[in-house]
Amino acid sequence: MKKTFKCEVDCANCAAKMEEAVKKISGVENARVNFMTQKFTLEAAEEEFDKVLDEAVKACKKVEPDCEIELA
Repeated sequence: MKKTFKCEVDCANCAAKMEEAVKKISGVENARVNFMTQKFTLEAAEEEFDKVLDEAVKACKKVEPDCEIELA
């Protein structure tokens, strides 16, 4: 399953760090954080998508505490 979210991120470097952190999470098939379009795309198995998404949001907030991720 692949979903795209609106993601408020302040700089390209933070976006790259967020993407790297999310890709390390178990169950993530692919992830992309695009600073220019302010979008976050996550791919994971449908049966564990919600769990993976929760972990991805936590990982992003560790990199940038004030980032906001919401369904696009």
